[in-house]
Amino acid sequence: MILCLVTDRRRLGAAVGAEPSRFLEVLREQVVAAADAGIDFIQIRERDLEAAELADFVRDVMRLTAGTAAKVLVNDRIDVAIAAKASGVHLTEASILPDRVRAIAPPGFFISCAVHSIAALAARKSADLLIAGTVLPTASKPSVDYLNKDGLEAIVAVAAPQPVIGIGGLDIPAMRLVAATRAVGMAAVGAFVPRAGDDITEFVQNRVNGLRLAFDSASRRT
Repeated sequence: MILCLVTDRRRLGAAVGAEPSRFLEVLREQVVAAADAGIDFIQIRERDLEAAELADFVRDVMRLTAGTAAKVLVNDRIDVAIAAKASGVHLTEASILPDRVRAIAPPGFFISCAVHSIAALAARKSADLLIAGTVLPTASKPSVDYLNKDGLEAIVAVAAPQPVIGIGGLDIPAMRLVAATRAVGMAAVGAFVPRAGDDITEFVQNRVNGLRLAFDSASRRT
């Protein structure tokens, strides 16, 4: 199973009752916990940070997660990803195409791409990973056309053998749906956000393990 944590320091900080001045601090705690639990990808999606502050944070995450299997991807900011020596970049569907990124990126630079329909697949065949959504209703995207099971399954089938993971409204109860589509995992913001009073490290590590167990169990049934 491929698991990807997508960051949102404001949502995380508000959920745990942190002061805004501590949002990056609690985000560091979240990403370190996820990396220590064996998560595959950490996608830094802090769109409102200035380039210099974002680059500094990415460098910090790279340092904190060194020695783990986690790859650190920067959402859409190719310049920051390269400057900060991140593992790679995640491209939105409105971004430049992965072939153009390959021309300027260092060897081994990982590229994931967002896709929302089958029509988007052909131009993104050189990406290392596709992240398909929005699969299920989610608070952050209340008025989009959801893929649901059939839509995700169709993208997986057309993209094969390119790996596809789902995003949007996915948590432990949805692992049967994800496994049934032959997607190889999931990305999420909310699934990794604890509630006020929860220990961030304990919650995130339990959630990573719980998602893997649920996905493996569902995969054996399909």
